[in-house]
Amino acid sequence: MRTLESLGDLRSKTVVIRCDLNVPLEDGVITDDGRIRASLTTIRELHEAGARLVVVSHLGRPAGVPDGKYSLAPVAVRMAELLGMPVRFVGETVGDTATAARNSLGDGDIVLLENLRFNAAETSKDDDERAAFAQQIAAGADAFVSDGFGVVHRRQASVTDLAQALPSAAGRLVEAELGVLQRLTDSPERPYTVVLGGSKVSDKLGVISHLLERVDTLLIGGGMLFTFLAAQGHSVGSSLLEREQLETVRGYLDEAERRGVRIVLPTDVMVAEAFSADAAHEVVAATAIESSSFGTAAMGLDIGPESANEFAQAIR
Repeated sequence: MRTLESLGDLRSKTVVIRCDLNVPLEDGVITDDGRIRASLTTIRELHEAGARLVVVSHLGRPAGVPDGKYSLAPVAVRMAELLGMPVRFVGETVGDTATAARNSLGDGDIVLLENLRFNAAETSKDDDERAAFAQQIAAGADAFVSDGFGVVHRRQASVTDLAQALPSAAGRLVEAELGVLQRLTDSPERPYTVVLGGSKVSDKLGVISHLLERVDTLLIGGGMLFTFLAAQGHSVGSSLLEREQLETVRGYLDEAERRGVRIVLPTDVMVAEAFSADAAHEVVAATAIESSSFGTAAMGLDIGPESANEFAQAIR
């Protein structure tokens, strides 16, 4: 793994740093700044090295077009407060304004560009489209630092394509997280319990296979739990379901039984009539989602309070 040291002297060099600043917002107010704080170690080090920093990130899931509720403007304000230094915000990712802002940077200056996902090319499945967008972001830059640990597994312009467009290295957050993963893989303490969440099983196929060889207990939450429930034969209403992964999940369940690995699925789940903050919702048994007041339209969101307590006990 290439670290910051591999990039040499960065004074007066323009460095694009991909962070994960996908923080929760309510009416434009950040409710948890943890991901901003996690990015500061690398940003401070590059600032002190005299690099000219161009920070990029996504926030939320806009539909490939600008959407004010997903703007990174509040993130720039909070980042400046935490760093104790100015962070200029630019309301676009590529274009004349972004280019001018990058060209005006002095040593140690920081600019945060607007949400990457306001451009559909960021998440495009077309390799050429992603590469072209990455080249636009990379224009005029000397190096790329990947420090968005939460997105390093994604094939997106600002992740994989930027790393090919510029000399690249891992930031301190990615370096630290990979160090933890290596320790947990090579010499974990026992009992070894892992909590898995997120929306899709397909994003974690290699991870799950790898873990089943090593863990004692695997707790399944998040959106992916509904594919596990369906694999056991339970109805899941309109919950997120990867039907093409059902056989794979059944294979995981069989392998876990053979290896003596305990897979813990929730006993209760939170369901809602729609995926929105103000949707009507209730808690039901995980095996009876369609018996909720929403019937077959019930959308499972995550584990319920009873399961949260059970997961906490398993972790202890």
